[in-house]
Amino acid sequence: MPDILRYAYMQRALLVGVLLAVLVACLGTVMVHKRLSLIGDALSHSSLAGVALGLLGGFNPIVGAMATCVVAAFAIEGIRKKLGNHSELAVAIVLSTGIGLAGVLSGFVKSSADFNSFLFGSIVAISAFEARLVLILAVVVLLAFILLYKELFFISFDEQAAAIAGVPVGFVNAIFTILTAVTISIAARTVGALIISSLMVVPVAAAMAIARSYKTTVIWAAFVAVCSTLGGLVLSFYMGLKPGGTIVLIAVAFFLVFRLIGVLGGKRRASGVASDNASKGDA
Repeated sequence: MPDILRYAYMQRALLVGVLLAVLVACLGTVMVHKRLSLIGDALSHSSLAGVALGLLGGFNPIVGAMATCVVAAFAIEGIRKKLGNHSELAVAIVLSTGIGLAGVLSGFVKSSADFNSFLFGSIVAISAFEARLVLILAVVVLLAFILLYKELFFISFDEQAAAIAGVPVGFVNAIFTILTAVTISIAARTVGALIISSLMVVPVAAAMAIARSYKTTVIWAAFVAVCSTLGGLVLSFYMGLKPGGTIVLIAVAFFLVFRLIGVLGGKRRASGVASDNASKGDA
């Protein structure tokens, strides 16, 4: 058995990391196509305010993070609908509010180490309770994503057309909002509030460089997220690196490689088309 699997905390970290990577890839694909890539930043920073509330109130910080994330997510949806053509400002407003609250409340937290652990995450220090929580969350999110796949696909590209076609846009958006908020609040504990938004966007951006359909984008994004997470955990174990930052840097490396592959593939297709046209012209 490899050394990394001899420790119970690393076994939990690997399991939780893979599950969260798949969830984040699925939710991130929808967010990117809805042009709400920065929503992860807004919710993750808002979760820090909930963490501070939990530490101050003496209850589990993850519960506080979940509550504030859900409120922030619905606030983004509400403000986005009111602003019309300037809907992207909703994310900036909630992000600013979350940062402000987290900054003020963190000043009253006695143990700064507990609060700081949520900034960059501590996936190797998660408890058995948190691992079970992630497992339950994974089942719920993946089941909802599969059942609402067509609706989420339609809404991702055109909410108005989806509503006209009879899709319950409000209900689907509400479910997606809650699932995203809960996932980010838990992932902020393991990967880090300052890093989770990158993990939601970078694998999707990498997948979009080579994928030719929405479904393959989801699959490739999950592949990149899982490989980045496993690679980051292995490197952090053997080289003493920070897991969260290492995971994101590997995901960025995947993006650069996939982008290069996409560019080279595009050139080959273009040259093939040019050759076919030349052949037709000669004929």
